Amino acid sequence: MNSLRRKIAFAYYSIGALMLGLSVFVLIELQLIETKVLGGERVAEFVNVTLEIRRFEKNYFLYRQVSDAEENRAYVARAQRLLAENREAFSAFGGETEINALRIGLQGYAELMAEYLRVPVTATARESELEARVRQAGKDLVTTAESMAAAERKMLQASLARHRISLSVSIVVLIILVVVIGRRLYRMVADPLKHMEKSMEAVANGNRDQIDIPSADREIVSLTHAFNHVLQELELRQKHLLRSEKLASLGTLLSGVAHELNNPLSNISTSCQILIEELDSADRNFRREMLGQIDEQTVRARNIVRSLLEFVHDREFSREALPLHKLVAETLHFIKGQVPAQVHIITEISPAIVLHGDKQRLQQAILNLLNNALAALEGAGEIRIWAQCSHNGKFPLPPAVSSFPVNCIHAGDAVEITLSDNGHGIPAELLPRIFDPFFTTRDVGKGSG
Repeated sequence: MNSLRRKIAFAYYSIGALMLGLSVFVLIELQLIETKVLGGERVAEFVNVTLEIRRFEKNYFLYRQVSDAEENRAYVARAQRLLAENREAFSAFGGETEINALRIGLQGYAELMAEYLRVPVTATARESELEARVRQAGKDLVTTAESMAAAERKMLQASLARHRISLSVSIVVLIILVVVIGRRLYRMVADPLKHMEKSMEAVANGNRDQIDIPSADREIVSLTHAFNHVLQELELRQKHLLRSEKLASLGTLLSGVAHELNNPLSNISTSCQILIEELDSADRNFRREMLGQIDEQTVRARNIVRSLLEFVHDREFSREALPLHKLVAETLHFIKGQVPAQVHIITEISPAIVLHGDKQRLQQAILNLLNNALAALEGAGEIRIWAQCSHNGKFPLPPAVSSFPVNCIHAGDAVEITLSDNGHGIPAELLPRIFDPFFTTRDVGKGSG
């Protein structure tokens, strides 16, 4: 399996290798330029030596001093030595033919100068001829040396220009490669993380579907598996919490049902005692009436138990048509025994309003709201339950019961159920948190929010 860490390391190593390659290329170019600069220094020195040769030559012709002739001879020897020691470097600027011409020219100049020094003073014509030849040879030397120096400068400028272009192209190529590698690396890392961020937002909005991130990288796959495991655990714990809530509601129901069952059982017991006492003396019609009352109270107790079983039965979602008035009445029947005497529950629901939903879940929701309202009233107050239908997505203002628009049969119609109490209400600082999962102000064990 691919590794995101390995890809990132490879990208960094690639960028490092590119930068190292560029650095080596620049160093090589600089070394070549340095070599040419050093060669240029030798050429410049050679030009200066030829100029010195001419200077001492002219001084000797003017003043006839032996020291000038000796200096001239020394500079000629120095020029020959420079040419011999830097022949390869000079060849790069002037070519092999020009170097040979310089070598022959220096040798010829030295011979002419030596011959000029041997000419007697009385041989004026011969002296003038040799002087002219020496001057011309010296001029040719300087011209050739300056030509070679000009070629050196031109070559150095060309090398600098080529180096500048090569360096610019290399930098541009390096930038392009770094951008390409960076974008590729960004897509490998950021795209899966963005996908996961969207999946987490969906989870925060209530979606519990398993996420599937299109990535083969080991780190992303491990993170996806871990997140899906968390989702599974969250769903499992949510089911446990819902079961706990149902058990808490069941405790409330059992208290009310116990009270409700006590009435028909008491009536059955009373009727049985009367029937036993009057068994011998009572007439047939009286016994029939007592047995009818016993049967009626038995049916009443059976209906109470059946309603309780329907409420607590754990089953799949079942959508059915439910008269809202009857649904609320049955739910109120569950908690009738838990409602304090000072609490009045008023229902304003038209018998014509019919819901389509799951009976158990709707009763659970209404029961939770009723329990909250009873807790808020603290033993005294009023609870009002009313409902209205919407048409085209709009709800009218709360009218009187007799004027409710109850024809909720069109597609898209909805029913708004309102449960209000005149208790102390929710503190303003808690309002932003009422829809947070499992938020509650009750003590531990009395509700999970």
